[in-house]
Amino acid sequence: MKTLNDFNFKGKTVIVRSDLNSDIKNGKVLMSKRIKESSVTIKELKNKGAKIVIIAHQGRKGKVDCISLRQHAKLLSKFTKVKFVDDIIGKGAELEVSKLKNGEAVLLENIRFLDKEMKPGKNSFVKFFIGKIDIYVNDAFSVCHRKQTSIVTFPKYFKHCMGRVLQKEVEALEKINLKDCLYILGGAKPKDNIKLLKKNRVLATGFFGQLCLIAKGIKFGEYENFLKDLLKDEFNVHKKLKKKLDNVIVPIDYAIKINGKRKEILVEDFPNKHIIYDIGKMTMNRFSDEIKKAKAIYMKGPSGDCRESQFSKGTISILNEVSKSSGFTLIGGGHLNDAIDKSKIPRNKFNHISLSGGALLSYLSGEKLPGLKALK
Repeated sequence: MKTLNDFNFKGKTVIVRSDLNSDIKNGKVLMSKRIKESSVTIKELKNKGAKIVIIAHQGRKGKVDCISLRQHAKLLSKFTKVKFVDDIIGKGAELEVSKLKNGEAVLLENIRFLDKEMKPGKNSFVKFFIGKIDIYVNDAFSVCHRKQTSIVTFPKYFKHCMGRVLQKEVEALEKINLKDCLYILGGAKPKDNIKLLKKNRVLATGFFGQLCLIAKGIKFGEYENFLKDLLKDEFNVHKKLKKKLDNVIVPIDYAIKINGKRKEILVEDFPNKHIIYDIGKMTMNRFSDEIKKAKAIYMKGPSGDCRESQFSKGTISILNEVSKSSGFTLIGGGHLNDAIDKSKIPRNKFNHISLSGGALLSYLSGEKLPGLKALK
């Protein structure tokens, strides 16, 4: 696959598919590593004299987090100046693209507002840019497992290459030995983890660990109703897990909250009325022993509620052990990025910290990513 090194960008109009998708709190977009990292490619293209059109998404259509990219433009401009355009393929966008000068960049509106983004093919989204764009740059590895217009169709009609974020991800993945990889699987999307339950050894934590225990017959009592409400359809993953747990190591104790304080209890002390907030010390020690033996490690998602420091102990304990590993270490997902910052562990203690969740997991499970295939 070609990189930014393979083209002369001076005077060329370049469309960059970035990933600016970030957490939102009370309608406010929070600064994210994705926004900061996306600026690297944009700045380089500016320095090379390109005219830059940035396209990106936020949330999923119909969901509360599918909002305008106006705030993203302000956050991105903290690292490199971009102008927000409240349009995608209309006259407003056409005018702003035509006005671009070398070294200038515009960010178009949320492409998830366009129905054509989710229906790849030579549609109006692509046709609008034919004749206006010289080069397409994919810098959104985290969406490369999706068959969407901006990911798989654009490369068919324009010269194309990887941006620096995508390039960094691909080069890191090429270094990891999946055969001997230990998977540490947590986070809020347990359904995705099933793809990795093959021959590799797995440490199951977070909600995923709890669903594995339910699949093994453990009764959590009232807490199961909390899980059902929180995870919705993903709660039923435990039914698919029953015959896939041969290589899975599950927690043996958990941390709960009593009178606002952390208390650790054994799994065998359930069912009870308490909500689980983190793994316990015995589980941390058990996981530590496995991590020390690993030749390569992929860690996805936190083990507990890292919003409270007393319940981030499990996640930070695992991160500390992973950071000491002599094997190749790969960290995935935005929440773990935040946990690393909270832990004060130097980021260079890990071989690669990915900004991706689903695409990374799909790659590790052996799937061919449509977005990478389109660039080859």
